[in-house]
Amino acid sequence: MNINSVIAKTYILSNKKLTAVAVLGVVLGMSIYIFMNSLMAGFDKSSSASIFKSTAHIRVYKDDEISLPLIENARKKSIIINPKVVPINNTIINPNQVVASILEIPEVTVVTPQVNSSVFYNNGKSQISGLAVGIKPDQAQQMYNIKSFMVEGNFDQLKSNPNSIVIGSGIAQKMNLTINDNLNLTSSRGVNKTFKIVGIFKTNNSNTDKTKSYININSAQQLLQEGSSYITDINVNVIDPEKAEEIALKIKNLTRYEAEGWKQSNETLMAANKMRKIIITFVSLTILLVAGFGIYNILNMTVSQKINDIAILKAMGFKGIDVISIFVTQAVSIGVIGVLGGMLLAIILVTLLKRVYVGGDIGYFPIDYEPLKFIQGIVIGLVITFFAGYIPAKKAAGVDPVEIFRK
Repeated sequence: MNINSVIAKTYILSNKKLTAVAVLGVVLGMSIYIFMNSLMAGFDKSSSASIFKSTAHIRVYKDDEISLPLIENARKKSIIINPKVVPINNTIINPNQVVASILEIPEVTVVTPQVNSSVFYNNGKSQISGLAVGIKPDQAQQMYNIKSFMVEGNFDQLKSNPNSIVIGSGIAQKMNLTINDNLNLTSSRGVNKTFKIVGIFKTNNSNTDKTKSYININSAQQLLQEGSSYITDINVNVIDPEKAEEIALKIKNLTRYEAEGWKQSNETLMAANKMRKIIITFVSLTILLVAGFGIYNILNMTVSQKINDIAILKAMGFKGIDVISIFVTQAVSIGVIGVLGGMLLAIILVTLLKRVYVGGDIGYFPIDYEPLKFIQGIVIGLVITFFAGYIPAKKAAGVDPVEIFRK
């Protein structure tokens, strides 16, 4: 070590209590920053995973049309009688061609047609309303990974048996149903059809589990008394879900149908996530800044206590940059020790919390080790401690030894 580093080390060890307080401040600031940001990232992943169990990255559909004014006049108010939805068929025309066009977009990974049918589930005198989703099993599995949240039965039987159905755990519980039982469905068109239950899924989203079921797309078309070309939605998954809105705009321009990204269809959830990010980022950065002020106060106090030493050093030939080097080295050393301790404490906190089961729609606590957050914490922690040391060091560098000796 050079002489500046030796002097910095001496200052660190000469007042161990103040050094320990400064290190502890950085440890707590770092650990809380990493912990809270890992928690935020975990919540984001958990909410996205929950959404993608039943929602595609992009939904392509034909929207309702509102009746237009009877007379358009720039000078007069438009004349219109009872504006309302125009009764049209919301099916997608030539769905196979639309699917082929979407698949040509490089960012797209999976495209599958879907038929949604509002139904009543009937079992004896029990009846509950819900949504039967007509799917192509192989493509739906690739898109939603339905097998990962199956709790009973075999999803593959949906492919081999056209009159089979996979229901949510809430439906099974409410209607006392199990595998191989029969379940009657009544569609909005008044069509009745009986299905054999081949599987039960549980997404941990109570609303989905209590209302949703999967059937073959042909069966859904029969429930609605429609032909094989009747498609209500085309679902699209992309490589990066964060770019879903951008790709949805491409699909809209390409197909002339409405294309809605998953963030757009879950605006309330996205707003809540944004608020949570702002709050957690603000709180965690504030804690790190408080730790930085702690180091600043300690080093500022050290400068005041060591003012005579600084004057002697400068009289011996030390330059201002040497004085800055001494105190910055002291600050960065405290910062490095604090950062390492903070990382260790954050790892312990994350490990403990990962094992906590909270139940409900969440399951285990949604937190995980986030390498990016660790790197961000290290960089921010060291930058703050550097400036916390540089400011009082700059003050010390301007000391005039003659003025100090006169006093």
